[in-house]
Amino acid sequence: MATHQKGAVKKRAWIVFFDESGVSLLPQIRRTYAPRGRTPTLRHRLNWKRAGMAAALGYDAADIERGPRLCFHLKPGSYDTTSLIHVLEQIKTFYAGDRVVLVWDGLSAHWSRGMRAWAGEQEWLTLERLPAYAPELNPVELLWSAIKARELASLAADHLADVADAAERGIHRVSSDEQLPWSFLTHTGLTNHHQPLQNQRKPQ
Repeated sequence: MATHQKGAVKKRAWIVFFDESGVSLLPQIRRTYAPRGRTPTLRHRLNWKRAGMAAALGYDAADIERGPRLCFHLKPGSYDTTSLIHVLEQIKTFYAGDRVVLVWDGLSAHWSRGMRAWAGEQEWLTLERLPAYAPELNPVELLWSAIKARELASLAADHLADVADAAERGIHRVSSDEQLPWSFLTHTGLTNHHQPLQNQRKPQ
C-alpha cells in the first residue's frame, strides 16, 4: 500500500478519489450499429453550453462492508476553488463525521491558497496529490469513460438539462452495481487489501 493508504487504515478513514469532467450539447461520438450502406447521422445545433461534473469515489480503508461510495455533483460552467469547497462541504456531510483522505490531481484550484487554507481547518480531511500526468491512477476517470460510452454516447440533445439527466442516469447505474466501482480501482493497478476478488470461483 502507498503511504496515504497505510495512514488511512490507521485512522480508519475513507480513501476518496476525486475528479472533474465536463459535458456539453456537442455529442460524444461513439461507434454504433447501422444498416449496411446507411451511415448514421447526428444532427445538433452546435451549441457550446457546458456543465461541469465532479465525482468522489470512496473506498473504506479498513472495513469492506462500508464501501465503495459514490458522490456526484453537477453545475453550469466549470469549477473553481469556491465551488470545489462547496462540493467538499457536501462530501463532509455525506461521510457524516468519518475521516477522509481525498486523492486528486494537481489542478490549480485543488492546491490554491484558498483551498489549502480551508482544508487546513478541516480535521476530517487530508488532501493527497496524484503523481503528475497520471490520470490512469484515478478510478473516477473510468467512471467518466463508462458514462460517456453508454448514457452520453452519440447523444444529440436540444437542452443541457437532457445531457445532465443522462449523466445522472449513468451515475445511478454505476452506483447500483456492486462490482463496477471495484473494477475501476482494479483497472488503475491500485488495490485495497480488503478488496473482494472478482470472478472468483467457488470450490466444487
